[in-house]
Amino acid sequence: MRKKRARLPLAIATAEIEKFSHDGRGIARLEGKTTFIQGALPGETVSFQYTQKKRDFDEGRTLSVMTASKKRVEPRCPHYLLCGGCSLQHLAEEAQIHEKEELLLDLLQRIGKTNPEEILPPLTSTTWNYRNKARLSTRYVEKKQATLVGFREKNNPRYIAEITQCPVLNKRVDDQIVNLRALIDSLTVPAIIAQIEVAAGDNEVALIFRNMEPLTPDDEIKLRSFADQSGFSVYLQPGGPATVKLFYPEAADEYLNYELPEQGIRFKFHPTDFTQVNAGLNRAMVAKAIELMKLEKHDVVLDLFCGLGNFSLPLAKHCARVIGVEGSETMVERAQMNAQLNGITNTEFYSANLDEVDALARIVNVQINKILIDPPRSGALEIVRQIDKLNPVRIVYVSCNPATLARDSDILVNHHGYRLLAAGVMDMFPHTAHVESIAVFEKG
Repeated sequence: MRKKRARLPLAIATAEIEKFSHDGRGIARLEGKTTFIQGALPGETVSFQYTQKKRDFDEGRTLSVMTASKKRVEPRCPHYLLCGGCSLQHLAEEAQIHEKEELLLDLLQRIGKTNPEEILPPLTSTTWNYRNKARLSTRYVEKKQATLVGFREKNNPRYIAEITQCPVLNKRVDDQIVNLRALIDSLTVPAIIAQIEVAAGDNEVALIFRNMEPLTPDDEIKLRSFADQSGFSVYLQPGGPATVKLFYPEAADEYLNYELPEQGIRFKFHPTDFTQVNAGLNRAMVAKAIELMKLEKHDVVLDLFCGLGNFSLPLAKHCARVIGVEGSETMVERAQMNAQLNGITNTEFYSANLDEVDALARIVNVQINKILIDPPRSGALEIVRQIDKLNPVRIVYVSCNPATLARDSDILVNHHGYRLLAAGVMDMFPHTAHVESIAVFEKG
């Protein structure tokens, strides 16, 4: 029998916020129960409304701030209270990165049962118009006779926030939000466009329109006109990811480009490829990884979850050999293409599922002495469990999830005898609760 959902209190409640949660909400203790309150900052007293009542915790959203934190600022985006794309614009930028650092260190201590010997200074870069990859939902609303283009609403993810700008998106795309809405409004059947995926290189922008039905000839003309006016390349996706195809300009290169000027490397990538969202931060991150690897000319480096070679190719300029391993065969081909494009000949790339128990079986015979790991949010559990098969003297671990970094740190430090020399945060996603971090481990 289905349990009845607890009835929400209608009365407005008051809370004193003690600290931040991992997703950027304020945490209060009310009658001994943890309550997560959206829009509240540590040290504040707020009035709030309950949005969820659960057995172990409650949730709410701030209605008014009675005692404000000195770190509270006015959000730049006029849609901030409605749109779910950002969660921390009400917190000063320097305080955002500090809170992320505190979260990382707390998780390393509680889950990783270790502390870094050195806390690295936070890596920061552009904090506005930084987002070069995004999926924008679209929906034609009959009642409004208008199309919405944007992220999901903060308090009701079933709905798309009605926005006219997005100051965290790539500036060229931010400037076209209103025109994008008008474009879809003008189509014969606006509802056939379900999503627009954004991918931007250093000088180009690609938009992938997820079209649920074929476009009419008139609609195709309108998309071409928009592409000419905006300078964007337009791709269509009538089915799954494999159906993405360049639509216009027909003669355009289907690849975009980004550079790492400090390393003198240029990458080509398809709009559907995984690339880092924040170009400025990526440049700083690659430079920091090279520094932390302490590379020497004789070193042989294993780059795990290597993608299109974002770390592999820069590392190869400082050591004898780099071996990249990646789950996607397409990305392995992309890494090989980029190595050839840049005239880098001391790299080799292989495809393997690094989450499998025998993930290292095909590479354990390679004599490597240093490893760079850049896994997805699930971390690198099977790799660190088997790390003795490779026995690297140094590991640089780039993480997009501090919880799995902490879990893997516990295994490396407390089960395999590595020291956590240093760790720090990187602000890849300003104004969100997303925490990117980097850590370096050394044997014994």
